[in-house]
Amino acid sequence: MSEIRRKVLEVLDGKCLTPPPIWLMRQAGRYLPEYRETRAKAGSFLDLCYTPDLAVEVTLQPIRRYAFDAAILFSDILVIPDALHRNVRFEEGHGPKMDPIDADGIARLGAAGVSNHLRPVIETVSRLRRELPAETTLLGFCGAPWTVATYMIAGHGTPDQAPARLFAYRHPKEFEDLLAFLADISADYLVEQIDAGADAVQIFDSWAGVLGEEEFARFAAEPVRRMIASVRARRPSAKVIAFAKGAGLLLKDYRQATGADAIGLDWSVPLSFAAELQKDGPVQGNLDPMRVVAGGAALESGIDRILDVLGNGPLIFNLGHGITPQAGPENVTALVSRVRGRR
Repeated sequence: MSEIRRKVLEVLDGKCLTPPPIWLMRQAGRYLPEYRETRAKAGSFLDLCYTPDLAVEVTLQPIRRYAFDAAILFSDILVIPDALHRNVRFEEGHGPKMDPIDADGIARLGAAGVSNHLRPVIETVSRLRRELPAETTLLGFCGAPWTVATYMIAGHGTPDQAPARLFAYRHPKEFEDLLAFLADISADYLVEQIDAGADAVQIFDSWAGVLGEEEFARFAAEPVRRMIASVRARRPSAKVIAFAKGAGLLLKDYRQATGADAIGLDWSVPLSFAAELQKDGPVQGNLDPMRVVAGGAALESGIDRILDVLGNGPLIFNLGHGITPQAGPENVTALVSRVRGRR
């Protein structure tokens, strides 16, 4: 019997594969008709996340269709504040909302009940590992403390995260206490995912790009370092991808500052800079999701440019952010075919 290869894990170990493994952020999503059908059965979005039968189904849908090299757990970064009783809800056309937290509320935060609240997600991970093809890498994930904190402070998403930035300047101790608390319970959550069968995990810092240099080090890199150190203290072989969207040149020292195995890159990262980052280890990315919507020559040239520049080093091919609902499934088929046709 031939040895089972999980190609994403091979790249996370520093190997260079041609063609590179491929998966897409938000690969289970509204661009797929089968997802929309399942989503309609769920009721609320959080019900979809917390119902293992449905969460397993939507995670498997893009694997059945495209045979991606990795499946990522279907859930959301805001299950953590939901577990902290922040009244999280997803309103159609308005995005996520929750009860905003203040300094007094931060002082009262506690981890009791968080693990129990997230037990359905852990069950989903366990079932996925049993149901996925043996060669498919299973990725767990969570939000980075900075990004989760921005929603908790404002109570909703904002374009520049001004509420969280202002709170951090006015209440520095309380804000750093919040980041440390989120780092610790998120690390516990990732360990539970790994124990349930996740082969590797990704930490999403979707709002890292609004931070200045000093703030990025304190609010983005340091909490992620704390998380990864906590996970590795308990699971030394854990593999971690860190994705700090919009961080630009601040990614130069991000791998060293956090201890991440691989650095996720958004589409604004110049490929020449990505190649420099790749000298220190694996990178993941970074096709503009709009190229998948456009299809045709725009899609093909974008793929080829990434493979030309990064394809000879340790690379996990991905988008520079999540696939959008406007993307045609046939364009994803073309994307996978072109990446896998690379020789």
